[in-house]
Amino acid sequence: MKFQVNPLISDIFISIYIVGTLYFRIKIQNELPITPLFSMLIGLSFVAFIWFLIKAKVLNPNWFGLFNLGKS
Repeated sequence: MKFQVNPLISDIFISIYIVGTLYFRIKIQNELPITPLFSMLIGLSFVAFIWFLIKAKVLNPNWFGLFNLGKS
């Protein structure tokens, strides 16, 4: 049995994750001399982590109901 998260909780988790990672990246770039390439690598790793959780069906985003393509 796979572990799946409720769509609303997935949306909230993804939103908090995005805001938290952006805050982390801005804070770390202001404190340490980081090259733009390294900054992009950090951002790509954050995006890859959330992408993996969605592809593994652990997170089931509903995008807060903005894209109801399958439901008529």
